[in-house]
Amino acid sequence: MERFFGTDREKKPGTAERKVFAQKRSSAHTVEKYRRQSQKTKKSREKSRPGLQKKEKTDMSRKGFLSSGAPERQHWRSGNMLYPVPAVMVSCADRSGRANIITIAWTGTICSDPAMVYISVRPQRYSYDMIRDTGEFVINLTTEELIRAADFCGVRSGKDLDKFRECGLTPLASRFVKAPSIAESPVNIECRVKQVIPLGTHDMFLAEVLGVSVDSRYIDRAGKFCLEHARLAAYSHGAYYTLGSLVGSFGFSVRKSKKRKTGNREIRRNEKK
Repeated sequence: MERFFGTDREKKPGTAERKVFAQKRSSAHTVEKYRRQSQKTKKSREKSRPGLQKKEKTDMSRKGFLSSGAPERQHWRSGNMLYPVPAVMVSCADRSGRANIITIAWTGTICSDPAMVYISVRPQRYSYDMIRDTGEFVINLTTEELIRAADFCGVRSGKDLDKFRECGLTPLASRFVKAPSIAESPVNIECRVKQVIPLGTHDMFLAEVLGVSVDSRYIDRAGKFCLEHARLAAYSHGAYYTLGSLVGSFGFSVRKSKKRKTGNREIRRNEKK
């Protein structure tokens, strides 16, 4: 049996055979080159786009979170799984001026015009009687720097302590309500209660927004309020998170790309000359 580089009856390849061998080697080298480039491109895409990274996908696959094909579903009893939600600090005060802060996650917008919001509070909470009696409160947005104070105000009662002093927060005089705002919060939403709806474990306070004050540090030179720089915090299933990277803006899915007309203008100018 003849082999090109074997020990048995060694035979040098001819010109045609050398060409075939070179082509095969070149082809294999090209395939390997493109394979490596494809892997690099795939890795760079995974790093640049949001979502699970390769290691995270592998870990989740081992734990059984990810599977090929149609995912299996588990059916649970009814419960609150609408996450994430804002974890806001609601400041209030009684008629004597004693202020308190309660952290609330059951809150949101219910109307655009007139601007209205809601908060849901358990009747057993210390702040409940303050809000129901005065009909006023302030929603203060929470940031990453304020999350420890927000957690403290959510688990400790203000009946026997001053939460402003304990958390090192500054009470700020509000413009439309007697309840103080929190100076360290980037946005303070002053509210007046319009209706109280008993629901079960919580009573819902429907309120009209009387005014909003914002931290001027987040307003750029063009007058745009850049709230994304405040590193707002959210609450999800027992844990706090900061907001992630930008993935889109309102209406971007149907927005048409703007066509540049500078080239046509230059041509018309030259034609006139």
